[in-house]
Amino acid sequence: MKWIAVALFATTSLAQQQPVPVARVADDARVIDRVAEASKGDLPRDLLLRIANEDIELLRGRRADGTYAYASYERMEASRVTEAYSIQPSGEDQLSKVDIRGEFGYRLTIGLPQRRMMVTKNRPLWIENVEISYIPQGSSTSKVANFPVKATLEPGQTRTVDFPEIGRQATARVYVRAAKDGGYGNIVLTLIQAKVFDNADSPYADAVNSAKSIVKALDHSDVPSIRSMAARMESDLRQRTPAIAPPSGTTIDVSAVPAVAATTAASVQPDVYAELQAIEDLLTGSDSERRTGLDKLHQLLRKLRSH
Repeated sequence: MKWIAVALFATTSLAQQQPVPVARVADDARVIDRVAEASKGDLPRDLLLRIANEDIELLRGRRADGTYAYASYERMEASRVTEAYSIQPSGEDQLSKVDIRGEFGYRLTIGLPQRRMMVTKNRPLWIENVEISYIPQGSSTSKVANFPVKATLEPGQTRTVDFPEIGRQATARVYVRAAKDGGYGNIVLTLIQAKVFDNADSPYADAVNSAKSIVKALDHSDVPSIRSMAARMESDLRQRTPAIAPPSGTTIDVSAVPAVAATTAASVQPDVYAELQAIEDLLTGSDSERRTGLDKLHQLLRKLRSH
């Protein structure tokens, strides 16, 4: 039957991907508004910040690999990871390998501090080459890039290596040597991590901007602004329920289900049709309601197959 095909399609689509939980985020906005309204100099800033930041992640459509459906990483510094090493003297042709790892890296900075300890001057180091292993955004295949340096780095100097692409996972290896008769030298590796920017064409762009404004207002305990942005965010999201699924997969317009079901309503048993309508309501609800709806849909299909 046609309505069974629609139901099966809904099950497959929801299993493949999770839509942005619009109703949940709208509920969060109402909670933020109510808490801000009730606060009397005791605004729970940390809790509300956590909720707002989590909602921004949800509205961006965060995927399991750390990328987003409605945001992307750009070559602008968001954070950095740093590792320091001491390079001991070795044979004339022997190189030491030091590395640093991180997510969404796009640049490596190699630096030699002026001093090894509080008063002892650092020593020059020979940098042979830099090897970058990384998995680009949107890919599961690792790539390797090699950058010859072949230069002596003096204390106080730095050398920068830009990655060919932003690495969803990245490891930078530096091959370095200390002079055989010069004593050890210290080296500092810094991995610069890319910043997330929201896509201007995201269906949730206005809601994300409102959530960001809530975060800024919380920093100053600006209750009127918090309430205004929370109300705006909720109003915008209520108009978008049911949620729009991320673009990277098969989507389903749940609102189309009743139209298809209506064309076959006369041939469907009343109790079955009523159960389908209840399942439809659950599939447009919260995460827990959608899970319940899927369970009920599976049970109904098994019951129909047995007849």
